[in-house]
Amino acid sequence: MDKIEVSKDISYVAALNLKLDVYQDPTSDPKGAIIDIHGGGWFRGDKSKDVDIARQFAAAGYLVLVPNYRLAPKDLYPAAVDDIESVLNWLEASDYEVNHQKVGVFGSSAGGNLAAEMAIRTHLPAVSWSGVFDIEDWLKAHTEVVPAMDTTQDFNQASAKIDQGGANDAFYKWFILNYTTQDPQKIKDASLIRRVTSSTAPMLLINALNELIPVSGVLKMQAALLKYQVPVWTQFVLGSQHAKGYMAQALAPTLAFFDAFVAQD
Repeated sequence: MDKIEVSKDISYVAALNLKLDVYQDPTSDPKGAIIDIHGGGWFRGDKSKDVDIARQFAAAGYLVLVPNYRLAPKDLYPAAVDDIESVLNWLEASDYEVNHQKVGVFGSSAGGNLAAEMAIRTHLPAVSWSGVFDIEDWLKAHTEVVPAMDTTQDFNQASAKIDQGGANDAFYKWFILNYTTQDPQKIKDASLIRRVTSSTAPMLLINALNELIPVSGVLKMQAALLKYQVPVWTQFVLGSQHAKGYMAQALAPTLAFFDAFVAQD
C-alpha cells in the first residue's frame, strides 16, 4: 500500500470550514469511490482516525474520501447527515475522474449510522460496522437508564483501538441524547428503521454479538430492508469488540460488498 497517494485537508464546504482527505492509487483508474465516515459517537473523532481503513479501500482500487463533519452538541442531528451529503455533491462537481454512478459509503459506529443515512437519503450502497439504527424504540424501552459519559475511552484515537468491552447502556443513551437532545421529532427522524423505503440502497450490516451497540437495532434494520426487498448482507462477530476492533473479520466481506454493489458494471 506504499503507492497510495493522500491529499489532505481539501475544503468541501468552505463556509463551515469542513475538510476531507482523498486516498487513491495513482497508478490505475478507480473502479469506484467510497465515502469513509469516521466514528466517535457524533461528538468526537476526526478523519485521521480512518487512515487505516481508507488505505485498505484505496489499495483495493477505490477513490476514497474521508471527511470531517460537524459534531454534537454544538451541531445536532441532522447537521452531520447534511455534511456527508455535501461530500457527495462536492465529488460530483470535482475534477476527480470517477464514475459518479459508482459511489458507496462506509462508516463505523456513529459513522455506520451516517452511512446508512446515505443509503436512505441518497441511495448509495452502504456498509455499516456497529451502526446505530433503533433510537426511538430503544429510548422508550430504557427509560430507567441514567445517561452517563464514558470517561474510560479515548475516542480520538484510531478506531481499531477502541473497544468498549460489552454493553454500556448509560453511555449509549448519553451519546444518543447528546446528538438528538430530548426533542421527540429529532429522535423519531434519527431512527433509521422508520425511514427505510423500497428506494433505499443495499446495505452490509456488521456487529459484534456482545458490544456497545445492541444487535436488536441491526436485526430491526435487516427486517425493515427485507420488508421492502432491499438487498442486505448481515454478519455478527463473536466477542465484544466495537466497530473497527473487528476489522480482521469484517474487511473481506466489506470489500466483497463494494465490489458487488459499487464496482460491478
